[in-house]
Amino acid sequence: MKEHLTQMRRRTVLLGAAGASLGWAAGPAQAQASAWPTKPVNLVVPFPAGGGTDAFARPLAAQFSKATGKTLVIDNRGGAGGTVGASFASKAAPDGYTLFMGAVHHAIAPSMYPKLDYDLERDFVPLYLLANVPQVVVVNPRNVPASNFQQFMDFVKRNPAKLNYGSAGAGTSHHLAGELFKQQTGTFITHIPYRGAGPALQDLIGGQVDMMFDGLGSSAAHIKAGRVKAMMVSGSKRNPAFPDVPCAAEVGLPDYTVTTWYGLWAPKGTPADVQARIVDEVRKLGTAEELKTIWASNGAEFGGMTQQQFAAMVSSEVKRWAAVVKASGAKLD
Repeated sequence: MKEHLTQMRRRTVLLGAAGASLGWAAGPAQAQASAWPTKPVNLVVPFPAGGGTDAFARPLAAQFSKATGKTLVIDNRGGAGGTVGASFASKAAPDGYTLFMGAVHHAIAPSMYPKLDYDLERDFVPLYLLANVPQVVVVNPRNVPASNFQQFMDFVKRNPAKLNYGSAGAGTSHHLAGELFKQQTGTFITHIPYRGAGPALQDLIGGQVDMMFDGLGSSAAHIKAGRVKAMMVSGSKRNPAFPDVPCAAEVGLPDYTVTTWYGLWAPKGTPADVQARIVDEVRKLGTAEELKTIWASNGAEFGGMTQQQFAAMVSSEVKRWAAVVKASGAKLD
């Protein structure tokens, strides 16, 4: 009996020491999550500077630095409709210091690029929906002399196969929006893919391409400056930032409901507590008046979804765009 009690005391001491050891090991991990960020954070933007993703990423980075005292480094890695940057980000260390700012294009990519070396839903953790904006049909006013949508359509129909449209790349929402437009209006406009919306917009402004089906976020400043002219926004209502631009439903295209959304992901394996810390910080950034003003001027809304809701939305969009790609017959060109 005495020996049994002695063994129990020894076991208790050993268990207590192991528990203390485990507690010591967990402490730094918890502290790391609560202290995030302790160093600069890399934000992979999978398009060149000047596009729609950049229009939201850079103001977000500026606000992040003000709020945390740490730098959010914009890492532009364009190519292949945003899939080059996505591939790079998917292989980054899952420690909370490499984030990925993707977009609706990445929900389309699985249907357009069958040999991707990453899977959006398998290799990333969805964190937050950052912005949601309608597509807008914009034209170079010298190439397309139209002051309203009806004049624009008349011009397109009088010039079959003579006009072209730029996109952020094959398989992006810009590309698919153009294909849907052609399908629903019975017109033909040649697709010219670029390595991002920024370069495509510059060529649109310069007159090298005639038009774009762009996300409103990247075109907004150019519309306001008169460098390009907006013919319509997608969906069933006008955008508050551009109340004079008609919506698709008004001009006889009730099923033209293409939108561009931008979201934040982390590589798969990022600890749950670090994810929660990132989401909390980003949600707070959205309450800053400066960001609210920028988002509103770009015709966008900030966030509003939980991680679970964002994940469900992404899954839904992957399925939706697979059906659109199949119906439109869109191909890489």
